[in-house]
Amino acid sequence: MDTPIDSEKTIEIIERMKLAKIGKYKKWESMIKKIKNEQKLNPEELEYYANITRIYKNSNITTRSKVYHTKLSELDEKPPCKECGDDSTYYCNMNDQYFCTIHVVGHDKNEI
Repeated sequence: MDTPIDSEKTIEIIERMKLAKIGKYKKWESMIKKIKNEQKLNPEELEYYANITRIYKNSNITTRSKVYHTKLSELDEKPPCKECGDDSTYYCNMNDQYFCTIHVVGHDKNEI
């Protein structure tokens, strides 16, 4: 069963992400336009939104007051992951450390 999204709240969250320059501006614009026109977001857009805002399909819509992990861009330096030493893909601003995609999840219990 599909749970309808709260359009007003979703647009508000996306607008905040745009202002904070988190994510891709054009992708946010496209999603806002679809939501305002009452069109469904495609699975890729929903996944993108969920990954950045930490809103998961099986939970109630909640927002986090702070984004702890920033995905590094192609131009960012990629220091080694704190756990395995591979190139990092995320920076954690809570503990000033870098993590790869595998180790970024669940590395710090204080973030939950």
